[in-house]
Amino acid sequence: MAAPTGRSGGRAWAALVPAALLCLAARAAAGPDTAPGAAPSTAEFDVRPGGEVHSFSRSLGDYSCSFTYSAQGGTNEQWQMTVGVSEDSGLFSCSIWRPQGKSYLFFTQFKAEVKGAKIEHAMAYSQAAAGALNDIPLKQEEFGVTESTVSHREGKFRFELSKLMIVAKTPRDEL
Repeated sequence: MAAPTGRSGGRAWAALVPAALLCLAARAAAGPDTAPGAAPSTAEFDVRPGGEVHSFSRSLGDYSCSFTYSAQGGTNEQWQMTVGVSEDSGLFSCSIWRPQGKSYLFFTQFKAEVKGAKIEHAMAYSQAAAGALNDIPLKQEEFGVTESTVSHREGKFRFELSKLMIVAKTPRDEL
């Protein structure tokens, strides 16, 4: 099951998140406007092995997502990050993944952090869906979720990461 942050309605989030992400992805072709409700913005970046800590960030309006990691083995891998805001500006999403589906790097640590919104749902995967491959989620004990971060759990994380998905609730101004 998905990893809600301790709030009730985990099953509802499990059904809502894929639908919300599909809607955001369908609007991705419209260009990287920075206004709330704007089309999602996707950027490619290299995940580099070598044991050093690296970061990559994207912003959309008042919201941002950063991915910090350390990895070993192999060569650079091409990854992508997509950030988006729902049409009603109620949700901010951040997806980080390897488009080829499976990373062959050995991750010693990872953390994704959201600013400007509070995480409502997050999931990490050892394999991302691509071609004939299906998403394979990490076990719940391998990663932790707070209001602003998703990160590995020391001693529990099994060093495999290929995808992170985050949906965060944006602050609402009441009339």
